[in-house]
Amino acid sequence: MKITLIKDAHIVNEGAITRGDVLIENGVIVEIAESISAKSGDTQIYDAEGRYLLPGVIDDQVHFREPGLTHKANIASESRAAVAGGITSFIEMPNTNPQATTIELLEDKFEIAARTSAANYSFMFGGTNDNLEEILKVDKKKVAGLKLFLGSSTGNMLVDNEEVLEKIFSSTDLLISTHCEDETTIRENLALYIERYGDDIPINLHPVIRSEDACYISSSKAIALAKKTGARLHVFHLSTAKEIALFDNKLPLKDKKITAEVCIHHLWFSDEDYEEKGTHIKWNPAVKTANDKAALFQALLDDKLDVIATDHAPHTLEEKNNVYTKAPSGGPLVQHALPAMLEFYHQGKISLEKIVEKMCHNPAILFEVEKRGYIKKGYKADLVLVDLNAPWTVNKENILYKCGWSPFEGTTFKSRITHTFVNGNLAYNNFKVHDELYGERLMFDR
Repeated sequence: MKITLIKDAHIVNEGAITRGDVLIENGVIVEIAESISAKSGDTQIYDAEGRYLLPGVIDDQVHFREPGLTHKANIASESRAAVAGGITSFIEMPNTNPQATTIELLEDKFEIAARTSAANYSFMFGGTNDNLEEILKVDKKKVAGLKLFLGSSTGNMLVDNEEVLEKIFSSTDLLISTHCEDETTIRENLALYIERYGDDIPINLHPVIRSEDACYISSSKAIALAKKTGARLHVFHLSTAKEIALFDNKLPLKDKKITAEVCIHHLWFSDEDYEEKGTHIKWNPAVKTANDKAALFQALLDDKLDVIATDHAPHTLEEKNNVYTKAPSGGPLVQHALPAMLEFYHQGKISLEKIVEKMCHNPAILFEVEKRGYIKKGYKADLVLVDLNAPWTVNKENILYKCGWSPFEGTTFKSRITHTFVNGNLAYNNFKVHDELYGERLMFDR
């Protein structure tokens, strides 16, 4: 039996901070108390020395690029970066090559992760205009959910047939996650600016092309359809103040049928940053105005937005440094998401308890993840120790992404993740990811 004891931590869990110890046996939390004594000489003891112990972060939206796009990233490299960032579980998207739009292709990704992932893992199944039969085969206890692209995507993953869309919403009880941007609006805007500038469109026009209206039109349609069909809908990466009105905070999360997520980059950056960062902060949906950023943050605090995620989507610098129409959207974020949120804590904008709620508890509730997302007896010991007063600067030498860059390069964070435990095993400490792999397939209590 493997026994681990974490001593003298400030434990952040379920809206409270308490000081105490956590005992782990065979990867499961067995006791939480003010003081716990080691049961045997074989107990591995970690003295937290008053640092803060958080549940491992569950990131419900990442693109780790495997299979088929591994020149940008792979499950091995990005899961290591995730663990270094305190993310102990991830849910990866289906738009790889080939796309995960059949059960067989989905299971291929699970097999890769079983061999190579440093973190716990699950994958979204991808919906298309013509794969409803495959969607209905998905085992909801073993797969995170269904992802639908209602805006631009790779290959045939844009679901733009309204009849098919309604049939999918009506036929599945899987949680449906959507990327919402109206394709017609975007194409019309893009054509206008290509006519004016050619391919070298100024990057600050990205949020004009992928506009507030494009987001709102698509989000409101998806929500109307969910209400009509009774489907369980989760809207990914909200980016506008206007869309916030589509969501409410009247019900506890477990009872909500329609939920929403906000991503780190939409809380940190605004259109004022395009001049300095250029295409390195080109995302879909676009980073928009400072007013949008402030409204999204307030909606997060008000519980209209339920989850914080990354939409981690790495590309090579060579790809990102192209002119506007050729530079892909997306950027790497898993290693720096929690430190960024902790920076907001230092600024007095959000409490530690609320960060844990939005990054750990709520993804577990929303996706009904089995025995994770909390520091609780009987739960898997996915844990993160944080030193709130250990400044460090993001640079090329400490970036773990395969693509080798970060939109946070040059940023100094006040807080440092010192230890990450995955299923009770020390997977990372002080800038070193351990070679052993401890990730497990996530299961869902549905």
